[in-house]
Formats: sequence, structure tokens, C-alpha cells
Amino acid sequence: MPTGEVTLDVSQLYSGTGTAKLADLPAYEEAVRQQVPAGAVVRLTGAGPIWLYLRVAHVLHGRAKRLLYHSPVTGDVVIFDHDPY
Repeated sequence: MPTGEVTLDVSQLYSGTGTAKLADLPAYEEAVRQQVPAGAVVRLTGAGPIWLYLRVAHVLHGRAKRLLYHSPVTGDVVIFDHDPY
């Protein structure tokens, strides 16, 4: 993967407990901030509840240049793209 691209496996955010918990949402959000540098192209993948995917996307909006969801069926799906080129 080229420099400036990050693949974030959402299931790894809660791998310590095996279940995503709303009470742990601030910790998940902080982990995302630490893993994703400003201006990165981010590819989300892995199992996770939709509320967690939505919060991760919210945290990355304004931080990531481009956000993709990698579907095992369809491949990459663009969530947002703020690259002016």
C-alpha cells in the first residue's frame, strides 16, 4: 500500500473484549485518531457494528483525505473523497 494510505480493521478496535461496547466508544475513537495521520487515504475493513463504522467515519471526516470501505463482495466503496485532484 502506498505511503499515506492506512487500512483500519474495525474489528481490531474491540479485539480485547470480542464485543464492541458503546461505553468504550471514546477509546475506539482515540485509537482511530492515533492510527490515522492527517491527510491519509483510509480503507475501513473488518467486522463491526454499523454504529461503530459510522462513528469512525465521523472521527475521520476532516482528518482523512479519502475514506473507503473495503467490501469483500464489491471491493472498495468510496465514502468520501476530499482530494481536489
